[in-house]
Amino acid sequence: MINLFPLARPFVHSMDPEAAHNFTIGMLKRGVTGCFLMGADDPILATEVFGMSFTNPVGLAAGFDKNADAVMGAQKMGFGFTEAGTVTPKPQTGNDKPRLFRLKEDRAVINRFGFNNEGLAYFEKQLRSLPGVRKPIGANVGANKDAEDRTADYVSGIKQLYGLSDYFTVNISSPNTPGLRALQSRAALEDLIGRVLEAREEKIKTGAGYVPILVKIAPDLLEADIADIAGVATSTKIDGLIVSNTTIERPEALKSSHKSEGGGLSGAPLMAPSTKILGEIYKATEGKVPLIGVGGIASGADAYAKIRAGASLVQLYSMLVYDGPALVARVKADLAHLLKADGFTRIADAVGTGHP
Repeated sequence: MINLFPLARPFVHSMDPEAAHNFTIGMLKRGVTGCFLMGADDPILATEVFGMSFTNPVGLAAGFDKNADAVMGAQKMGFGFTEAGTVTPKPQTGNDKPRLFRLKEDRAVINRFGFNNEGLAYFEKQLRSLPGVRKPIGANVGANKDAEDRTADYVSGIKQLYGLSDYFTVNISSPNTPGLRALQSRAALEDLIGRVLEAREEKIKTGAGYVPILVKIAPDLLEADIADIAGVATSTKIDGLIVSNTTIERPEALKSSHKSEGGGLSGAPLMAPSTKILGEIYKATEGKVPLIGVGGIASGADAYAKIRAGASLVQLYSMLVYDGPALVARVKADLAHLLKADGFTRIADAVGTGHP
């Protein structure tokens, strides 16, 4: 594989972070990935989760492609699946700029975007324009900041986009919409899941197919929070959990001058705490709920650690800022090597093996 990112990185990193992000989306929208001669996935990476087939378990996390503008370009980077959004019913500009910061010394990112997006109508149009033959695509849905009934916003997203994506993610864990994380409490979560599952049942009754619905949770959870989320997940027909979103914590080891900026921290410092929460959720659900592991993945070893902690699939985003698109191929190659070295013939057999 030929990787052009090292040549482009000084130029990209000389730009304002959000301008660089928008530039990257524009390039991917045009089919320019920065990598060439992408090889086929190693067969050991193929897996089935949520009733779907994946050529590899490495996905692009939500937040990168907020409006489903660059889905096919992102898939050309070698991801096994991509997740677009977060999308809200009405367009919204998000929080004031600047709202994206590179913490270069820490290989981390802080963002406080606040669900800036073009709204459901635009997102729907983008999904309808995608080719039928493609890798799985997820639609990450959220609530508008000024919504009186935030659960109703999630229901609206699922109803309007139903059948256009391969799965949905209900994002209740962004730290950048005030009060959103309160939806992780047991009573609020039961109400939310009940209403989104009811929306799916209504669609199925009209002849639509079954679309998996996942919930994305925060890494900043107490033991009681984990018990509540696990209890709701195992007692409802929710299809899985994504662990985790960005963190509001600020580790003492952070070196960057941007470390005190408000917002969600992602990248390398999130790897350990998000994997810890992932493992605790896996144990609390007794491995009965499929999990997607997210947070700080920068190598095949990181992806393997998530899988051994309980993830059936993994996602990355922030580390692309530092390593570029070649990161995807490297993670996949290293992961395949580690699986074989430990005697596994498929990913599913490695899931959760890090627990006694």
